[in-house]
Amino acid sequence: EVQLVESGGGLVQAGGSLRLSCAASGFTFDAYGIAWFRQAPGKEREGVACISSSDGTRYADSTKGRFTISSDNAKNTAYLQMNSLKPEDTAVYYCAADSHGLCTSTVLSNELYDFWGQGTQVTVSS
Repeated sequence: EVQLVESGGGLVQAGGSLRLSCAASGFTFDAYGIAWFRQAPGKEREGVACISSSDGTRYADSTKGRFTISSDNAKNTAYLQMNSLKPEDTAVYYCAADSHGLCTSTVLSNELYDFWGQGTQVTVSS
């Protein structure tokens, strides 16, 4: 059974940091592309960042320079380090996995991912 389990969300003040984790099981982790998405209340889901062994990393313009995506294949876990957080970063954050092992603007913007986690809430207070 494929599972993606996010953790690490919480409440933080503006300017603070959080590190989200996405623990994966049930598939060959290092062959998949992994992405982080977020959805704020009343807004569409947005691709935040992605990573794959073939394509490297990619970030949304809104998070570039503040967020860093990484993965630890030995632990089957992906991470999203979020620094300099802003109130507009408040959202539910989801990780997702792509069986084609891609991290491209097309895959990210069209949400072409096979598996999704349940999400973790991030709230940034002003």
